[in-house]
Amino acid sequence: MFTDHTVETAPAASRRSMESVSAAWGRLPQAVARMAESPHALDGFLTMSALFEATTLDAHSRETVILVVAERHQCHLCIGIHEARLAGLGPAGRPERLASVRRFTHQVLASSGAVSDEELEAFLDAGYTRQNALEVVLGIGAYTLSTLANRLTRSA
Repeated sequence: MFTDHTVETAPAASRRSMESVSAAWGRLPQAVARMAESPHALDGFLTMSALFEATTLDAHSRETVILVVAERHQCHLCIGIHEARLAGLGPAGRPERLASVRRFTHQVLASSGAVSDEELEAFLDAGYTRQNALEVVLGIGAYTLSTLANRLTRSA
């Protein structure tokens, strides 16, 4: 149903983003080729994911947030990519800290952001900050867009 666009066949407004992704990855991922159908969705995801990558959350925590979202939305493509990225980071310094961000991400999703004071306090007690709590929300937003688009376009 969705076209695997190339830079030449994509809407003009998607081409620059597709070229950037191709240069960074050495290829054009199918998910990007299909999301290119909507320049707004493609640029929105790329912008949000870049912002998430620039947060104060460490790389292990960011990948953990992404994996929780991917698992929740059953985006098998995303799970594979981000499990590999997490493994490539090597062992986490404090596995219990990652368990905390995993639990907190689940709680944010399950409560639509209305986590209890106790849940937020447990996240903070694990060494995270209130800023990190909002960065988890940013990651959820970015990767909800990605995982749902991947499933819709049958990239996942």
